[in-house]
Amino acid sequence: MKVARRAAVPPFEVMSILDRVAQLRTAGRDVISLCAGEPAGGAPPDVAARAAALHQGNDLGYTSALGPRPLREAIAGHYRRWYGLEVAAEEVAVTTGSSGAFVLAFLAAFDPGDRVALASPGYPAYRNILTALGCEVVDIPCGPGERFQPTPDLLDAAAARGPIAGLVVASPANPTGTMLTRAELAALTAWCDAHDVRLISDEIYHGITYPDPGAADPRGVCAWETSRTGVIVSSFSKYWGMTGWRIGWALVPADLGGGVDALAGNVALCPPAPAAHAAVEAFSESSYAAADARVAALARTRTTLLDAVGTLGWGPTAPADGAFYLYADLAGSLGHFADAGAWARALLEDSGVAVVPGIDFDPAGGGRYVRLSFAAGQAAVTEAIERILAFQAAGGQR
Repeated sequence: MKVARRAAVPPFEVMSILDRVAQLRTAGRDVISLCAGEPAGGAPPDVAARAAALHQGNDLGYTSALGPRPLREAIAGHYRRWYGLEVAAEEVAVTTGSSGAFVLAFLAAFDPGDRVALASPGYPAYRNILTALGCEVVDIPCGPGERFQPTPDLLDAAAARGPIAGLVVASPANPTGTMLTRAELAALTAWCDAHDVRLISDEIYHGITYPDPGAADPRGVCAWETSRTGVIVSSFSKYWGMTGWRIGWALVPADLGGGVDALAGNVALCPPAPAAHAAVEAFSESSYAAADARVAALARTRTTLLDAVGTLGWGPTAPADGAFYLYADLAGSLGHFADAGAWARALLEDSGVAVVPGIDFDPAGGGRYVRLSFAAGQAAVTEAIERILAFQAAGGQR
């Protein structure tokens, strides 16, 4: 029987590593996982309590295709609170995680064959979803000189090789954690508007930032502060720690609104109803406070990891302005291993520490890089550093 070519995308390496972590733990191994972008602690108490009450009541039918009206209104209020932006509830689409938002945005904005630009390194699901939908991915190599973010000059060079229909940016970015300043984001949105390019702005890590005191935009800049022609994607997964709840959202410009609504109703009928109703409580004062306390703990763990980079002997790392990742060049620490993938596999099997090789985020230049998630918390990161040091001291063998 025929198998569609669109299914021939690589697996998300993080999920494959998590499967191996589960196997090792089932076999009795003590494994520290620094591979998943999953904050410890779970949902804020108000959200968990509301979910419990909803399930107890057992009245959970379909919502509207774009999510229940109270949640859409609450998300709009969140934009007024954090950014001073006036957003209408009608401009909010509640989705099955940010992944659902990307699928809807890409389907509504791009046709098969359209060329869509991505920063490299970048989140691999962008590439794989676009490829499955028949789009052509245009890699924009972004290194330390650009702080791993695209620039108008880089986009000009890419557009000279063929027309570009879309640009996906992320700030804070995965895997690097780097952020775009207001001026840099404004330059990108202006470039997109001038070239009729649809911007998709991934802002899922907003709020998980480590700004200098007095920073002008401590939580991140929303792309709708500079132009409303793009699509904003976000989620309850990271700042609020609600990964498995699978509830996210998009801010959708007027010209895409009808298409996104129709697609949402056909693709998923509606977002997960229990999570959507409970997520309204994420905007309570106590839920914001709980999330901010988690960010403060992440900041302390980030400092521990950054302070260890020199001792680990690794090369340049991304600045990690936000999110909870360290993207590091192993450089001379690779030893006898062919690449970071082989190094990471040996580290997991020999020392019980799971990290993600950079090839997952940058197929061309990621062979020397690894991504570590410090969302696992201070104790896990401290123990992982000790194991990595012992692994490296033994030449990659226990």
